[in-house]
Amino acid sequence: MRTYLLFLIAASACVTASVVVAEPIPYSKAVQKFCAADYKKFCGEYGLESAALRSCMDRNGESLSPSCVKALVSSGEVSQAEVDRRKKH
Repeated sequence: MRTYLLFLIAASACVTASVVVAEPIPYSKAVQKFCAADYKKFCGEYGLESAALRSCMDRNGESLSPSCVKALVSSGEVSQAEVDRRKKH
């Protein structure tokens, strides 16, 4: 029983580790097209598809072009509710 419990703990640790190092979901073609200038202007120092880039784009959300924001919403990167909330502030 103890060996089985240790096996379960080890297996869950492996699953957790694989989730942590999972590859980021690539940006849609629309985001790539409509956010290219915003990427270069605000976040060009970050690698494509990186968590740092996603964080940078989020920090600069209020400065992004309307076409980029629309592409981010339509691709599910950000919700329209979040965009609307930020516009109010």
